[in-house]
Amino acid sequence: MTRVGRRRLGLASACLALVGLAGWSVLVVPDQLIVTTTTIVLPRWPRAQDGLRVIAISDIHAGSPYVDVLKLRALVSLTNAQQPDLVALLGDYVIQDVVGGRFMAPETAASELGALRARLGVYAVLGNHDYWLDGPRVKRAFTAAGIAVIDDEVRPVRTSQGELWLIGIHDIWTGWPDVGSLMRRVPPGPPTLALTHNPDIFPSLPPGIDLLLAGHTHGGQVRLPLLGSLIVPSSYGQRYALGHVVESGRHLFVTPGVGTSIVPIRFRVPPEISLLILKSVSAGGG
Repeated sequence: MTRVGRRRLGLASACLALVGLAGWSVLVVPDQLIVTTTTIVLPRWPRAQDGLRVIAISDIHAGSPYVDVLKLRALVSLTNAQQPDLVALLGDYVIQDVVGGRFMAPETAASELGALRARLGVYAVLGNHDYWLDGPRVKRAFTAAGIAVIDDEVRPVRTSQGELWLIGIHDIWTGWPDVGSLMRRVPPGPPTLALTHNPDIFPSLPPGIDLLLAGHTHGGQVRLPLLGSLIVPSSYGQRYALGHVVESGRHLFVTPGVGTSIVPIRFRVPPEISLLILKSVSAGGG
């Protein structure tokens, strides 16, 4: 084969590879749904609550490509199969505009998600898309489905293993919350989990929160080898794009979500149900 022929063959192979990756990113990965398990050792976590199983789900964007009623039912079934102690829903249940998607009413999505089951309950906060649509409407839909919406609220969860407090922090794109005021309503001592949509609130959190759960970033939707996620809807770039982050002794977990936004593409960031196992240092967790 001539040098020109080899170059043409190489170019053709590269083009085929790009087409294949594009097809994989549009037709395969967004339609997946996986469960990942992450063990998080928390310095203040009590021995009595060691091994608490928390499911974090965010950015369902019901109505986006591949997120129809059947997908919501699969999400519920797979979540319930993990036998979680607590389920945290972290916002953006609806979608306004996405290529290839179709609007799904929050009442429909909430009705399906109302079948989620957890020993200590199912709790939710709202995301920017929910507020852009109609925050009170989304809250009413989820409340009617039996899901506790705790935006700008604190909630005690009492168990036979002791007390746990939940803090629902308002989405910062649609109104900066007064976290200090929320914290003053939480008694000192018990373990505290905070739920929010956007992880950019993390650096400004006051002391006393053992773990912040967030979504919003979709993990960038596309993660390139070596380069990571080039486009992340965060003021901090890739810093809070995905997974467990520890800074100055504080802990954050960002789940990459289920649906898609803007463009229906995911590459190396499949839709995820995040199962977190919370461990105590005193119980030998670290």
